[in-house]
Amino acid sequence: MPVKVTVVIPVYNPGKYIDPCIDSLLAQTLPPKDFEVLFVDDGSTDDSPDRLDKLAAEHAHFRVIHIPNSGWPGKPRNVGVTEAEGEYVQFLDQDDHLASDALRRLYEMGQRNGSDIVIGKVASNFRGVPHGVFAKNREKCDLSNAPLYDSLTPHKMFRTDFLRTNKIAYPEGKRRLEDQLYMMQAYFPAKVVSILGSYTCYYYSKRDDGQNAGSAKIVPAGYYGNLREVLHVVVDNTEPGEFRDRLLRRFYRVEMLGRLSEPGVLKLDPEYLDEMCEAIRPLAAEFMHDGVHDGLGALPRLRSTLLRENNREGLVRVARFAASVKGAARLEDFDWQPDGRAAVSVSARLVHGDDQEPLRVVRRDDRYFLHPDISEGLLPDGQLLDLTDDMSDFKGELSLRNRETAVEWPCPATWTTEVEKLDDEDDEVYEVVLHGHGHVTSEAVKGRGRVSRGFWDIWVPVRGYGLVRKARLGADRAAHVDAKCLPALLGSPARPVIPYFTDPHGNLTLDVAGRAKKMAAYLADRPVLRVPGGRSEIRLDVFTGTASGSKAVEVAVTGADGAIRTVAATLRPDHGRAHLDVPSQVPGLPAGTAHLSVRLDGPKSPGLPLCEVPVASGGRLRLDRGGLAAVDALTLRLMRVKRRRAAVRKALRSVGGPFVRRLPPVARKKVRLLAARF
Repeated sequence: MPVKVTVVIPVYNPGKYIDPCIDSLLAQTLPPKDFEVLFVDDGSTDDSPDRLDKLAAEHAHFRVIHIPNSGWPGKPRNVGVTEAEGEYVQFLDQDDHLASDALRRLYEMGQRNGSDIVIGKVASNFRGVPHGVFAKNREKCDLSNAPLYDSLTPHKMFRTDFLRTNKIAYPEGKRRLEDQLYMMQAYFPAKVVSILGSYTCYYYSKRDDGQNAGSAKIVPAGYYGNLREVLHVVVDNTEPGEFRDRLLRRFYRVEMLGRLSEPGVLKLDPEYLDEMCEAIRPLAAEFMHDGVHDGLGALPRLRSTLLRENNREGLVRVARFAASVKGAARLEDFDWQPDGRAAVSVSARLVHGDDQEPLRVVRRDDRYFLHPDISEGLLPDGQLLDLTDDMSDFKGELSLRNRETAVEWPCPATWTTEVEKLDDEDDEVYEVVLHGHGHVTSEAVKGRGRVSRGFWDIWVPVRGYGLVRKARLGADRAAHVDAKCLPALLGSPARPVIPYFTDPHGNLTLDVAGRAKKMAAYLADRPVLRVPGGRSEIRLDVFTGTASGSKAVEVAVTGADGAIRTVAATLRPDHGRAHLDVPSQVPGLPAGTAHLSVRLDGPKSPGLPLCEVPVASGGRLRLDRGGLAAVDALTLRLMRVKRRRAAVRKALRSVGGPFVRRLPPVARKKVRLLAARF
């Protein structure tokens, strides 16, 4: 059978850092007969060559090629593409790893669309990730209609024949920006690019020895000589106009102005800064004309102006100011929804300085400008930085991020932008405030499964003036929010989701599936209510949604004799809360008074105290005399109506279901509509 995928891994003295990479390849769901792993050893001097040879002897789909040291990953990758037997090639670095279902999903997406390149969602615990690229699945796209230029790392799946036919190869030997050159050379001829944004495929992992690729200090002349090659690829494949400007602007903003921005530029000695500027300015003059410059955000546009004027002190001053700019987010409201999502209301803004002052703007003749206190001395006398056209670029986002794996998921939210007058200022001073309403959820959404067990922090990225600043949500919050952050049982099978505020910072985090937090601890001060009626039933202040299932727990009964008897029980959803059926009789329980508690977090966990109850002869529990407050009358009535409706629906399905299924489709639809109305 032909090989579907060849995984190409350049290897040089990886030591222990290759272990997760190997483990992830052995764990792939794609059958071993369908893929091969090709380690290209670039003259390693540690024990890696022997270890890889042994691994290949143990696994028929693993191969090792040994080459003399070339000093850089380019040649090993080229060798890998030449030797690949797979229909597709997936590049993987030795200190990274793949999710277990990555190869299968990526290959199937490529096959489905005839893709030349398939890009899988990535996660990183140390480097920036272009989350906008992975905001949604894209079956078919290209460089003109998707932000592919924001993803210029090679850790993707390429159709092998596409690489060979177009003679796309890495420059060999030690150099910089080889990934950007390779990817731009690949993106232009690619007819179909697919993006898998609903599954995290690739994990960048930070090494504790600080030796991740790209961590070395750059030599400006060489670095920007290499960037010139990338820019020529853009120019050679585009016509003058907006599309070319957009591509060039990406490199101007990131590789050029980004190197003259915070925090790095603040650490440079004057001689090295001079060297950087001398290398960047000719490149900017040649490629970054006014069309590129004018499309930048406000502060990058100011940096570009200062670069053009060779104002190096100004560049440092802007960097110092921008380094003090932070995102600030306030949690205005939190409310569990019947579908299991949490609705959140947020206000967000950019602030600066040690006192986190608002980023002020002034209004003059219906136009907005950066406050002169900030831009004074950076522009010609009397000139201000015009922000009017940048106001529409203010945007807020909402995301869930796993604290341990760095997987991040965007959350749906709508935002409005308000230019609000600042108190205690003159009539012309304002700030920009974003007001957002969105939903966060641990449960499955379209195209994505339930999030994994763990700590999921809520972040609010704030975009404005060409800056992006991420703020944790929760430390600043409305007073009523704490009471609304109920522990929840969500999904089926049900699992606990506990919103809590971190100590000491007070940021909002979701503990999903019992990563560390215990439900009993977060219910200690919340009401426990008795449900009047024919059975012994308790209503806990645990949120449940319409899709919530039941959860098995234990009720612990401590009798008058001091002995603890445990009884299996179930937490089940009922009208938005979890209900617990308490046993009406416990054999062997002596008459007197018993203490009830429920173990919500496992049989060995501390129980949540419920109440004291009288015990009659025969071990009968009298919950109605246990002193618990009863559920209010309106809630009780709604619960009973809901239960009656559920019983009727069940009966209709049981009795009428077989009959309805035998009807013609049109009649079946009419009967179901009638039943729904009834």
